Amino acid sequence: MLGYTLLAICIASWVSALIDPTPVLPKFGKPLNNLTISVGREATFTCIVEDLGPFKVAWLRVDTQTILTIASHVITKNHRIAVTHSGHRTWSLHIRDTRETDRGWYMCQVNTDPMSSNTGFLDVVVPPDILDYPTSTDMVVREGSNVTLRCAATGTPAPSVTWRREDGNPIIQFTTQEVASTEGPELEILRVSRRHMGPYLCIASNGVPPTVSKRIVLIVHFPPRVWIENQLVGVYEGQTVTLTCHSEAFPRPIAYWTRPTNQIIVNDDNFKLVSSYSGYESTMQLTIRSIQPQDFGAFQCVAKNAIGETDGKIKLYEIPAPPTTHKPNTRRESKKSWKSERNQEKKAAATKGGTIPNGLDNEDVGEQPTDFDSATASSTMNRHLTKIGMATIITIIGRRLPT
Repeated sequence: MLGYTLLAICIASWVSALIDPTPVLPKFGKPLNNLTISVGREATFTCIVEDLGPFKVAWLRVDTQTILTIASHVITKNHRIAVTHSGHRTWSLHIRDTRETDRGWYMCQVNTDPMSSNTGFLDVVVPPDILDYPTSTDMVVREGSNVTLRCAATGTPAPSVTWRREDGNPIIQFTTQEVASTEGPELEILRVSRRHMGPYLCIASNGVPPTVSKRIVLIVHFPPRVWIENQLVGVYEGQTVTLTCHSEAFPRPIAYWTRPTNQIIVNDDNFKLVSSYSGYESTMQLTIRSIQPQDFGAFQCVAKNAIGETDGKIKLYEIPAPPTTHKPNTRRESKKSWKSERNQEKKAAATKGGTIPNGLDNEDVGEQPTDFDSATASSTMNRHLTKIGMATIITIIGRRLPT
């Protein structure tokens, strides 16, 4: 049926040409543009024909020799194909919801004799996609083993794969080499260590948006390791001290402290336990309030997981307590010194059988609430008064004596 239709159109055009023996042959206004379209979008070829006259425009798929449209009629049964025109000069072929199978050469043809045509290429590009299989999933490995992460991506054109660490840290290769990123569908890590642990991103791109990525977490199991900054600590009785112990392990270990008597320590009025975690690192702190004699000895921090167990020791030894700071009362101390000197004088006088110096017996009567400065001032005053009294007596006697 299609052959008869095309034949009828050609005959009609030939008859028209016979009626007008000198027709003006059509010509193309410009070459047909090549198109690059993302899969799923619409592709539109536009063919400009000048002086079409009685001739017809047809659209063909070159590689399959398939007639798609003739004039305003869609010949193919492909429902995604459509044709539009403007004033019989601009003819457009529309391919909706493009697929990869639509990629190829297309022809705008005018049924002149000889036939004239214009061709253009349709390239259908496909954004990248990462396949679930054989792309790696989250992996758990033992420290020291080798591991290979795989990322399978498709797309048109073929995408490139880039590996990065999600946390921004460099990728460690061959134990010492560090790179920000690496290319290729596989990421091989030899002698994996705890430093390799974390999320990795495989990123696929081919210039067609959007770029896609997949997150793969590498988990490294290793036994606990403990280190202590200060293993020997001097403390005095009654002091409060905090002991610190660092550890690395994965899976996260069970951690605890033991006393010198090997008893496990729990939080109470005498002990306070605090633990903090960051990734595979942890810090354990033990605060001992008011050190007692039984606390002198070795405290242990213990860490254990399914792979192994280890511990660290901190020994507490006794040191003398610092002297208490006492600021003496100067006046009180001076008074005590003065009294001591007075007592010594009294004892010396009693030993020699002499009389007790004047004023020393006042101590036997009772202690007056006075200090050294006051006593000194009173003694000086008494001496001055005695001198003044003697001078007055001499003056009076002098006046009464006969001349």
